[in-house]
Amino acid sequence: MKKNLVSSGIKLSFLTLVSRVLGLVREMTKARFLGTSSLADAFGIAFLIPNLLRRLFAENSISVAFIPTFRGYLENKKSKEETLEFVRSTFTLISFLTACVVSLGILAAPFIVRIFLKAEEAALIAETALLTRIMFPYLFVISVAACFQGILNGEKIFLPSGFTPILFNLCVILGTYILSRKMENPARAMSVGVLAGGILQAAFQLPFVAKAGWPIRFVGLKKAFTNLGTRQVVALIVPTIIGMASYQINDMVSTALAGRAGTGIVSSLQYSLRLQELILGVFAVSIGTVILPDLSAYAKSERWEEYNSMLTWAVKIIALITIPITFYSLVTGREIIQLVYKSRRFDENSVALTLRAFSFHIAGLFFIAANRIISPAFYAQGNTKLPTVAGIIGFAVNITLAFALSFKWSGGGIAFALSAASLVNTIALFAFLKKL
Repeated sequence: MKKNLVSSGIKLSFLTLVSRVLGLVREMTKARFLGTSSLADAFGIAFLIPNLLRRLFAENSISVAFIPTFRGYLENKKSKEETLEFVRSTFTLISFLTACVVSLGILAAPFIVRIFLKAEEAALIAETALLTRIMFPYLFVISVAACFQGILNGEKIFLPSGFTPILFNLCVILGTYILSRKMENPARAMSVGVLAGGILQAAFQLPFVAKAGWPIRFVGLKKAFTNLGTRQVVALIVPTIIGMASYQINDMVSTALAGRAGTGIVSSLQYSLRLQELILGVFAVSIGTVILPDLSAYAKSERWEEYNSMLTWAVKIIALITIPITFYSLVTGREIIQLVYKSRRFDENSVALTLRAFSFHIAGLFFIAANRIISPAFYAQGNTKLPTVAGIIGFAVNITLAFALSFKWSGGGIAFALSAASLVNTIALFAFLKKL
């Protein structure tokens, strides 16, 4: 089993590596066209809102609720018709809810963005609202893509879903270069690229889902809401949304504080996080994605020795990778940022702003990675309450420190708060794991 895990992990890690490198190129493209200007902050705020909701509706539904429930149907030898009805009902429910949220978000965009910007910045508020409206439908298409990913991953088919972020990043990069000459500013070109990339992610996976034997179509809303499997998904996901919401509110509050701390703080934090996520995506997310179906199967059959062995192995691998990278990044942070981002619009001031955030972000690398490995251990058992409690504890630490330090340390204080909260969250998860 471990051999299969390693094989799947290597293949997925390779695709994720390509995706994260292209994600970095995407940020380099943003740095070239926008730097740490107010327009860069506007794009960052506008993309934050649908991206935040994506993590709640899409990633959360897959990893926490859909895959374990879907695996339960397969492990318990449910009929094909019954399982297909569950899949279609869940797909319908996710699509309906996200469509409602997207409609409300587009209408409320001018009011939402005021949370992140000073009231006197009328022109910037108007531009941020427009960018938000362009990108809000991304939430719908990426939620559809996430549902397809859940089906494929539940069948232990990882490669199509691993390839779709590559398509997304290519869309954003090419869209920015091509459309920036035809649109009023490069931020609008990037926004169109984001939406196009989301559509392509969903469309690419659909044939693989059908080939796996799960043809997708909508069912009636009444059937979707009353399906027993879908209700189980909702029962699993609701408490986790609360925990995830606390984590996402962290991002919202941090961005709001950054937006009021000065021009360039929002974008510098995002440039810093992109460097960190390059490492997280290649290793932590890949391993967490690959182990969840097997952990779910072990938990269903109560094979706890194999369950614990797989989890311990995954944490050790993450420690072996992230700790040396952390020390190297702390020593060479300035050189890394200059090499990756520096351009005419990304000057020495931009480098200094990003380095201040990066030094604190990278210090929390192991803890953030460990959280993404340990959380599936709870989800595999259908336990969403304990990770929720850990998330709320981390939220409290992050918000307290961000408020206390942002005024004095600006972006560095906000980055430190996130790393400290990740440490506390990791300690809480390990403590709760012993109680399972």
